[in-house]
Amino acid sequence: MPEPKYKRIILKLSGEAMAGDNSVGIEIDYIKLIAEQVKKIHNLGVETGIVVGGGNFWRGREANNIDRATSDHMGMLGTVMNALALQDCLEKMGVLTRVQTAIEMKEVAEPYIRRRAIRHLEKGRVVIFSAGIGNPYFSTDTAAALRAAEINADVILLAKKGVDGIYDSDPKFNPDAKKYDSLNYREILKNNLKIMDATATTLCMDNHIPLVVFGIDDENSMYDVVCGKDLGTKVK
Repeated sequence: MPEPKYKRIILKLSGEAMAGDNSVGIEIDYIKLIAEQVKKIHNLGVETGIVVGGGNFWRGREANNIDRATSDHMGMLGTVMNALALQDCLEKMGVLTRVQTAIEMKEVAEPYIRRRAIRHLEKGRVVIFSAGIGNPYFSTDTAAALRAAEINADVILLAKKGVDGIYDSDPKFNPDAKKYDSLNYREILKNNLKIMDATATTLCMDNHIPLVVFGIDDENSMYDVVCGKDLGTKVK
C-alpha cells in the first residue's frame, strides 16, 4: 500500500458534484462513486474532513427577489441535505462518519465544535462539515479554508466536476484555454481566476494552506492526488 503524502486533509465538494449528470438535486449513484473514492483514501489512514456545497439545491447569491441573508440560509440547508446523503453512502460502506453543522440542528447532526471534530478525525472517522460557516455572505469555499485552518489540515483538495485543474479561461467555452500546473494565491487574485472566492483565497494565503485543484470524474483521481501523483493544479 502506498504511503499517502498528507496526514490530514479537507476535501471540498461542490453541490454540482452531488447532482451527478443532473443540474439539480441529488444523484445517489454518483454520490456512491464519490464515497468509494473517500473510502480509498480513508483506508490509507488519511484523516479526512469534507466540506460540501449546496449549489445543486440553491445558490444564495444568485437568487432574485429574496433577501440575501435569507437566501444564503436556504443554501446552507441544501449543504446539510448533501452531507446527510454522503454520510449515508459512506456508512453503508463501513466508513464511520460524523456530520457537523454550523447551524445547530441537534436532531439531524452534531453542532460544529472544533475540538470534537479533531477528536473524530484522530479516531478514524470522516467528518463532513455542512452549513458553511453558519453566516450569510460567506461561501462554502470560505468554509473549507476556515475549517482547514481550524483543524490544521495539511492541504485542501478542491474536487471539480468536468474540469481537471485551473485554467486561464473556461475550457468548456474556450478550447485554447491554458491549464496551470502550479500557481500561488497572489496570482489567482491578480488574474481574477475565480477558482475560489477572494475571501477564501486570502484566508488560505494568510494561513499558508496549500491547495490542489483536480478533476473528480476519474474514479482514482482522489486516491492519486493523496498519494502525491502529479495531477491538477497545485497552489502554494
